Amino acid sequence: MAAPKKGRNASAQSKPGRSLALILIAIVALTGGMFASGHTTPRLGIDLAGGTSITLRAVPEAGQESAINKTNMDTAVDIMNRRVNGLGVSEAEVQTQGSRNIIVNIPKGTNSEQAREQVGTTAKLYFRPVVATEVSGGATADPSPSASGGASDEDKATDKDAASSSPSASGSTSPSSSPTSQGRAVTDALKADATPSASASASASASASPSASAGGTEADSGLQAAYAALDCTDKAARAAAGDGAKPTDSTVACGQNAQGQWQKYILGPAEVDGTDVKKAQAVFNTQTGAGWTVQMDFTSSGSKKFASITGKLAQNQSPQNQFAIVLDGEVVSDPYVSQALTGGNAEISGNFTQESAQSLANMLSYGALPLTFKEDSVNTVTAALGGEQLQAGLIAGAIGLALVVIYLLVYYRGLSIIAIFSLLVSAVLTYVIMSLLGPAIGFALNLPAVCGAIVAIGITADSFIVYFERVRDEIREGRSLRPAVERAWPRARRTILVSDFVSFLAAAVLFIVTVGKVQGFAFTLGLTTLLDVVVVFLFTKPLLTLMARRTFFASGHKWSGLDPKSLGAKPPLRRTRRPAGPVETKEA
Repeated sequence: MAAPKKGRNASAQSKPGRSLALILIAIVALTGGMFASGHTTPRLGIDLAGGTSITLRAVPEAGQESAINKTNMDTAVDIMNRRVNGLGVSEAEVQTQGSRNIIVNIPKGTNSEQAREQVGTTAKLYFRPVVATEVSGGATADPSPSASGGASDEDKATDKDAASSSPSASGSTSPSSSPTSQGRAVTDALKADATPSASASASASASASPSASAGGTEADSGLQAAYAALDCTDKAARAAAGDGAKPTDSTVACGQNAQGQWQKYILGPAEVDGTDVKKAQAVFNTQTGAGWTVQMDFTSSGSKKFASITGKLAQNQSPQNQFAIVLDGEVVSDPYVSQALTGGNAEISGNFTQESAQSLANMLSYGALPLTFKEDSVNTVTAALGGEQLQAGLIAGAIGLALVVIYLLVYYRGLSIIAIFSLLVSAVLTYVIMSLLGPAIGFALNLPAVCGAIVAIGITADSFIVYFERVRDEIREGRSLRPAVERAWPRARRTILVSDFVSFLAAAVLFIVTVGKVQGFAFTLGLTTLLDVVVVFLFTKPLLTLMARRTFFASGHKWSGLDPKSLGAKPPLRRTRRPAGPVETKEA
C-alpha cells in the first residue's frame, strides 16, 4: 500500500502548474470581462462619491401602530424607488433601516430639494376616467373592447351593446395593450383590452376634441395642447406630466403598455381616491382559469363612488369606457368596464405573473396605508469630502500593507516573495470583482467597505504565515524542504479553513442583521475571506511547491527563510547497532 500512496503524492507534487494556470486563466477572464463591460473602476457609494442621504421615519395614524410592518414598509420602499427613478436618478438606493426607518441615498447630480419633496410625501393614488389615449409618438391606441373582439368602427355600436349585455365573456378576451404588462381585464365586468386597431377612433385621436363623456368634463384647449405636445418617451416630460393638477381637474399622464411602449392620456377628474381602497391582494384564481388576478375591496363610501363611475363608463365607447389607476401621476393600469360594479369589490385579471400581480396589489394597497413619513435627517456629502475620505482610506490601506510587507521581509526573507505575490493576486481579484459587482448587483464601495478591505490584508497574510510556520516546524524536525512542504500542507490547510470559516461566518451574520453602510463592511470582509481560500489553495501552495525545487530554497540558503541552522533544526535521529553478546575484555 505504501508504494501507491507515494506515487499519488509524487504525482500531486509534480503538477502544481495546473493550479497556477487555472487561477491565471480566471484573472485574465475576469479582467477581460471588466474592460469589456466598460466598468473599470468600482462603483463608489454616496459617502465617497458625494450626494444626499435622507432618513425617513414611519409614523402611523392614531391607533394604527400595527401598520408599521414589513409588508407596508416594503411597499413604501417600492413606491419611493418609482419616484426616485421618475426623477431620472441613476444608482440611487432606497432601503429600510430597522423596523420603521427608510434610508434614501441619492448620488450627486440630482436636485436634492426636489428629491426630498418627492420621497417625503404620501403617495397619491386616484381612479380617473380615460378621455383619450394613444401611443406616445405613434398611432392612436384604441383598444375597442368588446365581447366578440371586433375592432372596426362599424362594429363599435354593436360591440358596446354586446359588452354591456355580456359581461361574462372573459374567456374570449384579446391581448392587452394597456399601460403595463399586468393585464387589464376585470372578471365579469372589467375585461382585458383588445389588440389596438389600426384605425384611430375619433374620440381617441390626438387631433380630435376629446370630451369626457365618462366624467362629464370637457377637455379645454390648453389641455388638448398639452396632450398634443406630450412626449412620454422623454423621462423629464413624463415626470412633469400633470404637475399641479388637482384631483378635481382633468389632466394628462403617461403609462407603459404591454409592448413596452409609452402611452399618453387625457384623464378626467378623480372619481375614486386611493384611500377608498380597503384591501388589494394578488390571488391565483383556479376556478375561472384566469391565473393570477388582483382583487380589490372598497370601503363603504368607496363602493358607492366606484359603482357610480363604472356605471357611467359602461355606457361609453373605447377608450372612454376605461378608467386609469394613477399612482403619483403615472398610469399603472387602465381596465375598461362593461357594466356598473355595485358589489364593493372587483377582480382585475389578464396576463399576470405572480410578481406583476403582487406589484399592482401593493400599489393599490399603498393608497390606503395609514402611514406617513417624517424626515428625520438629511445629510449632504460633497464629492470633495468623499474624495478626501477615499484618499485617507487608501493611505491607511497602503500604510497597513507596507507594514505587513516589511514584517514579511524581515522575518521570512525569501519566503516573503511568495507572500507578496499572493497578496498582489488577492488584490487584483478583489479589485476586478468589485468593479464587476457594481453594475451586476449594485454593489457600491463605501468607506466601511474600504475598511473591510484593509482588515482583509491581515486576514490574508495570516493564512500565509500559518502555512510557512508549519513548513518551518517540519524543517526543525530534521526533514528536507520538499517533503516538509507536503507534510505541512494538510495541517496548515485545516487551520486556514477553520480560521477563514469563522471570519466568513462573522461577516455573513453581520451582513444579515445590519443595514446600510455596515453591510458594505460585512460584504467586503466576506468576499475577501473567500478569495483568501482561493488564493492560498490555487496560488500560494502551488508556488511554494515549485520554489521548493529551486536550489536557493531547497539548500536552505540563509536568505531563503528556511535555513535549518537558523531555525534550530535537529539532525535526523540515527540508530547504532549493539553487540549481539556480552563484550569481552582482555586483561593486560
